Amino acid sequence: MEELTERFRAIYREHFPFVWRCLRRFGVHPSSLDDAAQDVFVVVHRRLAEFEGRSSVRTWLFAIAVRVAKNHTRSQTRRGFDVTLDLELPDREGMSPDEIAQRRAASLILNTALMQMDESLRLIFILSELEDFTAKEIAEALGMNANTVATRLRKARKDLDKSLERMRARERRSSGT
Repeated sequence: MEELTERFRAIYREHFPFVWRCLRRFGVHPSSLDDAAQDVFVVVHRRLAEFEGRSSVRTWLFAIAVRVAKNHTRSQTRRGFDVTLDLELPDREGMSPDEIAQRRAASLILNTALMQMDESLRLIFILSELEDFTAKEIAEALGMNANTVATRLRKARKDLDKSLERMRARERRSSGT
């Protein structure tokens, strides 16, 4: 039992920032992040003895975080909160205020485009492009074939490009250029 407790503590210490980022990136409202993170680690604590290591701990945590985020965002929607993704990278050290503003604007544009995307494509895109998961890791986390992941990632990229192009076209029309 003590070995399991120490293993849980090690997983918590090493992976808490990753879990927090996933929850926030999948739309959990800031006021619910503490509860959602706790929910993830309650599941981890309860199921750790059953974890066989057929996937990486990170992949397993991600799968749990996805389910927890879905539950929390569903609850947020019922309570009238907007679901938005947090895509801004936290490392702003050494950046000028202008650079920070540009990053925020880019994050808002990406958030808008991703929120228009089908949820399954959005998950794959975020895992691949923002969390650097491999197709194999994404397949394990989402319970699908790696070829399916690759196909959906290509579609997600195309959908994102189309969405960004529509946004640029609207911006050009509204500015009269």
